[in-house]
Amino acid sequence: EQVQGASAAAEVPPPAAAGPGKRIRVKVTLADSLGAKVAPDDTLFVFARAAEGPPMPLAVVKKKVSDLPLEVELDDAMAMMPGRNISAFERIVVGARISRTGRPTPSPGDFEGLTAAVSPEDGASFEVKIDRVVGQ
Repeated sequence: EQVQGASAAAEVPPPAAAGPGKRIRVKVTLADSLGAKVAPDDTLFVFARAAEGPPMPLAVVKKKVSDLPLEVELDDAMAMMPGRNISAFERIVVGARISRTGRPTPSPGDFEGLTAAVSPEDGASFEVKIDRVVGQ
């Protein structure tokens, strides 16, 4: 069994070293003007998506409004589809959305904040302030 354990441990580093693998940090805050309009149990999604192309996230973390302000890490391991990860794109948009329905797709009345298109350098940090109402 020692051999199997050593073998399994030896298999862990190569996948991480095989690709460029990018990891970004995202600090999320809520605009003071929206504080009274959200509930602590409302769902919060923090995500990165390609600046050009389908709106499906490249990486996403699900939290609650009660976790705000918060800092999360998004990385290539969170890809929802093979090849559609942060490293695959030169420009991404980083965002955060408070969903009233709990669903990840934006709905009118949800609250959101987005960065401009940015370069996803490994280890980069981005700040997102949730400050607008979706659909307005």
